[in-house]
Order: sequence, then C-alpha cells, then structure tokens
Amino acid sequence: MNHEPLIRLEGLGKVFHTDEVETHALSGVSLDIAAGDFVAITGPSGCGKSTLLSMLGLLDSPSSGRFLLDGTDVAGLDLRSQAQVRNAKIGFIFQAFNLIADLTVAENIVLPLTFRSDYRRDVAERRVRDVLDQVGMSHRHRHYPGQLSGGQQQRVAVARALVGEPRILLADEPSGNLDSRNGEAVMQLLEQLNREGATLCMVTHDPAFARRAHRVVHMLDGRVVDEDTFERLRGEEDKLMPLLQESDS
Repeated sequence: MNHEPLIRLEGLGKVFHTDEVETHALSGVSLDIAAGDFVAITGPSGCGKSTLLSMLGLLDSPSSGRFLLDGTDVAGLDLRSQAQVRNAKIGFIFQAFNLIADLTVAENIVLPLTFRSDYRRDVAERRVRDVLDQVGMSHRHRHYPGQLSGGQQQRVAVARALVGEPRILLADEPSGNLDSRNGEAVMQLLEQLNREGATLCMVTHDPAFARRAHRVVHMLDGRVVDEDTFERLRGEEDKLMPLLQESDS
C-alpha cells in the first residue's frame, strides 16, 4: 500500500525582487496533504498564504525547496508540462468566481476539458451534467453568469473546478465575496465534496470556516507556525498596534 502523501512540500521558499528590495514571501515551508484531507490555511494579510496557494496550483514557481505531487517533483517541470499537470490534477475555486460573462454556465464548466488532448464532446457533456447535479445547478445550465446570484456563481465555479476530476481542489477565500448565508452554503458544499472523497486545500481569513477543516495550517511572515506560536505572536502584534498608531499621529 502506498502511504506517500498526495502533496509534499519540503523547505519551500519564494523570494520576490523589486527595486533592489528582497522580499521573502515564503521561508522554509514544509507541509504534507494526504488524499481525502481538508486543510485550511489561515493567517493575517501578507503572511504568505495566497503565495503558498499559487505554488500549490503551479501558478508560480518556488525559489527553493521541492513540491511533490503524486510523488513527482512538479516545481522543476517546464511551463508546458506544469500547465498539463495543472489542467489534469488541480481544480481552482476563486474568490471572484472568474466566470466568463459571455459563456453560459455549461460552456464555462466545460472549458477546462477542451484543453485536454483526449477531449471528446459527448463525454465532456455527460461530465458537465454530472457536476451540475452535484452542485445543484442543473436548472441553470443555459443561463449566463450575470443572470445568477453570487452564491449561484460560486456553485458554478465549484462545478468548473470539479469537471476534470482533479486530484486536489484549491479554494482561495471561496466565501469572501458572499454574504453570510451564501458563504455558509458554499462551505456546506465543500464539506459535502470532501465527505465524498475530494481533497481540499482552502485559504481563508475566517477562523470559523477554518475550524471546519480537518486541519488548520497557521502562517505568519511566510512561515508555517504551530497554533500556540500563532496566538502568542498575534497577541504581541495586537498590543503593539495602538502604540504604532499613537506614534503615527
């Protein structure tokens, strides 16, 4: 039996260079994600959580370290090979939905499949029907994004992420553009997908949503820290903030 994690990050680092300034967005991040896991990544703005999600989605490459997906170091692949892995194994759910306004719901969902070498229209159409049923949006397949509520658009975005049967779903603040009722509905949908076997990695600033994952990864200053360290450093930061505000006034 293979006990290797689906994803393994080993000492992942990311450095940005701008105008002779060196910014360490990620420093020595190591993390395992098992198949069927539900991981929440949380932390304050600028802590590196969105950069980490970009690395996991092969939207950016690390400056150092290794990223193993299904046992293969994908960080070292060329851009074409990374794009193929991304399309075959990774599904994205964005805060802003990122649906194409002049395509119908069904056309938006099928789009990732059209870039595959084994694309067949009949198979793709069946798959679109399946994922629309899964997210409860079959009755809206001919509508355009502008005709849908925010919660409905996010359900369509989830269906698009699912259509290629990815190995992992990456969700970037999936409830961030929604009111509390629709945000709760999307969270319930993600939990349902996880119970059905989907592997999920979600970035969120909402502690209540983070606690609904199997595991919470806390980030500060580009590093993964344990919960006790996270709470202690956040407490020190909260104490310093009024002093900094007084010095600025």
